[in-house]
Amino acid sequence: MRDEASYICDSCGEEIVIPIDPSAGTHQEYVEDCPVCCHPNVISIEVDEDGDVRIRSESE
Repeated sequence: MRDEASYICDSCGEEIVIPIDPSAGTHQEYVEDCPVCCHPNVISIEVDEDGDVRIRSESE
């Protein structure tokens, strides 16, 4: 499994790299402020049985 992934901020369009914490489970969801524009994004992380990571973000 990768130890980081990225998403595109819905507000400013910047690519944001975030760490992946495997100890938090296969489904993780939290709100994170963009470090560039401070807009809150809802981050959803799914880790499948092969360790592949899928990340989605949407405006809060």
